[in-house]
Amino acid sequence: MSIHISAKKGEIAKVVLQPGDPLRAQYIAENFLENAKLVNKTRGMFYYTGMYKGKEITVGASGMGFPSIGIYSYELFTEYDVETIIRIGTCGGYTTDLNLFDVLIVENAASESTYAKFAWGIEDEIIAPQGPIFNTIQETATELSINVKTSNVHSSDIFYRKDPNIPAIATKYNCLAVEMEAFGLFANAKHLGKNAATILTVSDIIPTHENISADDREKALKPMIELALESAWKSI
Repeated sequence: MSIHISAKKGEIAKVVLQPGDPLRAQYIAENFLENAKLVNKTRGMFYYTGMYKGKEITVGASGMGFPSIGIYSYELFTEYDVETIIRIGTCGGYTTDLNLFDVLIVENAASESTYAKFAWGIEDEIIAPQGPIFNTIQETATELSINVKTSNVHSSDIFYRKDPNIPAIATKYNCLAVEMEAFGLFANAKHLGKNAATILTVSDIIPTHENISADDREKALKPMIELALESAWKSI
């Protein structure tokens, strides 16, 4: 057990899929894994371990923002010997070059956050995925004929802001979309020498105020979930 995760040693797999929402973790476990077992429900953050095509995979929530994913990914890496975390989530498109339901593989995460600097002394304001899992996801997308886009994203500490304009850092690094966790995950993995990647589904187009309806959301996320599971399976 760690401070925030009550699973016992051996109950969490070496590869973890990490959505933000605990209910999304539950949905994936119940619909994509065999013999899924709930191994953590502390603070309502559900973690399930089950089998996917004969290999053990864990899916569990990160919560929202760097402080939350920073805690959970760090404890997974250090207390449970997890080798690879694939974040799966949604993002808002900064540009109409993106469409609802597009699947993005994050090439770099840029952020104004002080998380990496004060946690690990990492001064970079842009951090890449860590380890070979990024390439595995790209190769798997091609094999599965899943149409993906590879893009830089803006990882923001802020969901609501006074200034409606695209933040300067997103323009600087040509970030097509915004989310709130990838930079923190990549920073932890870089510091610890672990593997980490992020796959996102575009759920909102910010300039046009388009968004995926609640009814369509689970269906919309299916290609991303399948891509993450197949990539995780290959990495084991």
